[in-house]
Amino acid sequence: MRLHRALLLLRRLPVSTALLALATAAAAQTTGKDPDELFAKAVVLHQSGDTLGAIQYYEAVLDKQPQRVEALSNLGAAFMKLGRLAEAIAQYQKALAVRPDLASVRLNLGLAYYKAERIDEAAVEFEAVLKSEPKQKAATLLLADCRLRGGANQQVVELLGPLESELGDDRLFAYLFGTALLETNQIERGQRMIDRLFRSGESAEGHVLLAVQYLRQGQAIKAVPEAEKAVAMNAALPGVHALYARALRQNHDNAASAVEYRKELERNPNDFESNLWLGILRTEASQLDEALEYLKRADRLRPKDPAVAYGLGRVHMAAGRLEEARASFESLVESAPSYQQGHVLLATVYYRLNLREKGDAQRAIVEKLRAEEKEKGAQAEGDSGPPSR
Repeated sequence: MRLHRALLLLRRLPVSTALLALATAAAAQTTGKDPDELFAKAVVLHQSGDTLGAIQYYEAVLDKQPQRVEALSNLGAAFMKLGRLAEAIAQYQKALAVRPDLASVRLNLGLAYYKAERIDEAAVEFEAVLKSEPKQKAATLLLADCRLRGGANQQVVELLGPLESELGDDRLFAYLFGTALLETNQIERGQRMIDRLFRSGESAEGHVLLAVQYLRQGQAIKAVPEAEKAVAMNAALPGVHALYARALRQNHDNAASAVEYRKELERNPNDFESNLWLGILRTEASQLDEALEYLKRADRLRPKDPAVAYGLGRVHMAAGRLEEARASFESLVESAPSYQQGHVLLATVYYRLNLREKGDAQRAIVEKLRAEEKEKGAQAEGDSGPPSR
């Protein structure tokens, strides 16, 4: 009866007043109570699925005991469940400020960073977990994925290689390790991972590895259907849209490739390859402002990367910003001195800036590189894109 009367009263109040009344009543339930009692209530609510109620009680505990680690950690977990990642991160950081030795809290902090696409910060936390617990499987695989996303394939091989006999039958392990092996041109070992993934039937991860293998062998035509199957089986697999886009691009289907790169960025805005190549493809389509935004993001992800310098130089040159193009191409040839097209583009900019001597010097470098390639019987690079990474 009292509840019925309260609801009738609330209906007569303005919405803002009603909400304030509810909040005040809720706060009253936690006022003056013992922190242990409040914490026990929070845990019950948390476990029963009432996450918002649990948050209210954890915060009441922390009002009384600001450094209570289990309340900070559990509050972080509650925020994480609601997708409020910034608040989760803040609580985990507070908990670790009190108890920096708690590997479980550090793992959760790394996972919150990971879900927030703050990959470099996540990797730092996973590395710290592994220092205290070297065999922590979740931290190992998450760190491997962070490194794989960052293009540090050899680091992934070094991290996972010693665990092959122990974790080799784990699908995620086989996928991460196999991808890194193929990207570092260790084809035979990578093939073993492919075989393991297909041992129990088809899988998206297995098709990814086959696509990567075909791309490494220069067989882009065969890579496309494998990447397409991977997308169809698990479109949420990290990097799968970027892989499909790469296969399409290498088959000269730039329009379809751009679509897949955008799909990758919908899931992971910080995917380096997608930002880089959308920038280059948008430049080729004369969409220069859009191209520049993608390339700026790629540059923030990997400063001084020669492929990014190539892309930025191209977009600046197309927009007539010759000094900016000059700076980018100078950075490019400094980091990739054997990349002929970089010297060609830098020479072109120098000539447009009336710096003839500098332009002639770059042309001389190009002729020298071509002569060296001819002597080795190698094929000269054309203007097909940035220097390979």
